[in-house]
Amino acid sequence: MTDPVLRVSGLAKTFRIGFLRKKVEAVRGIDFEVRDGETFGLLGPNGAGKTTTIKMVLRLIFPMAGTIELFGDRHGRAETMKQVGYLPENPYVYQYLKPLEFLDLCGRLAGMDAASRKKRGREMVERVGLGHAVDRPIGKFSKGMMQRIGLAQALLHDPALLILDEPMSGLDPIGRKEVRDLILEHRERGKTILFTSHILSDVELLCDRVGILQRGKMTHYGPLGELLRPETRRVEIVLTQVSDALRDELEDLVADVRAVEGEVVVHVEGADGGQPVIERAVQAGAQIVSVTPARETLEDLFVRDALANARPDSA
Repeated sequence: MTDPVLRVSGLAKTFRIGFLRKKVEAVRGIDFEVRDGETFGLLGPNGAGKTTTIKMVLRLIFPMAGTIELFGDRHGRAETMKQVGYLPENPYVYQYLKPLEFLDLCGRLAGMDAASRKKRGREMVERVGLGHAVDRPIGKFSKGMMQRIGLAQALLHDPALLILDEPMSGLDPIGRKEVRDLILEHRERGKTILFTSHILSDVELLCDRVGILQRGKMTHYGPLGELLRPETRRVEIVLTQVSDALRDELEDLVADVRAVEGEVVVHVEGADGGQPVIERAVQAGAQIVSVTPARETLEDLFVRDALANARPDSA
C-alpha cells in the first residue's frame, strides 16, 4: 500500500442560496484518500457534491469543517499546487487566443520557462488531436474541441496529480477513447489521477478504487472488486434455429425473450435459471450460440445505491 497523495477527513461545506439564504449542505463530513499512482473515481448523481469536493481540494472554495492534506501539505502552498493539473467540467478559456497561445499563457502561470512551454505546448496540441486547429481561435471550437484544449492545459506541466471533472463530457466515441488512452498513459508513468464521470463503463475500466457520493455523503468507498457483488445475477443465452413453438415455450418459461437479428436472446435471473432453458433448447434442436453469466456492474451498484438513498418524498 502506497502513501496517499490526497487525504480528506471530515470534509463539509454548506452554502446559503437565494433571497432567503436557504441552507444547502453540499458536502456532509466525507472521508477518503487517493493513493500514489492510482486512478480514483469520485462518482455520484448531479448535485451529490463531487464538484464542490474537488473545488475544496483545489482551494478554490473553502470548507466549513474538515481537513485536506495534499502531498502532506494542509495549507495549500503554491509549490504544492504546482504539482496538480485540473480540468473543470466546463473549461473557461480566452476565446480569442489560439491553442498554442493559450497553452503558452497556462505554462507561464505554472512557472514553465519559454523553451519548455513551446515544446510541451506543441506536443500536447498534437496529443489531444488539435493539430489541425492550431490557427483557429478557441472561441470557434466545438464543445468536444474545448474539452480537448482543457485537457491539454491540465497535462501541460506534467502534474503528479491530475484532477479531471467529467473529462468525457461533449466527446464522441473516438474522443472518449483518446481521453481514456491519455489517462492510461498518465497512470503508466506513475502519476495519480482523480476524476469524476457519469460514464460508468469508463470508470469501471480505468479506476482502481471509487467513492460514491449521495446527497453530500460518502455511501460506498473502496476497490471495485470489494464493492460489487460477486455472485451471478443473471445469465444471457443466445440461440439460433428456434422454432415458433420453442419460442412460445421459452416465453412461458422466462419473462425476457427477445428476437435480435435472426437470433433469440433469453435473459434469466439468477445463476441456476439458465439450465432449464439450455436443456429445453437442446431437446428442441436449437443451436446455442453463447451462454454469458453477468455479475453486478458499477451501473448496477450505482442504481442500487441511488434507490437506497433516495429522499423519502422522491418516490
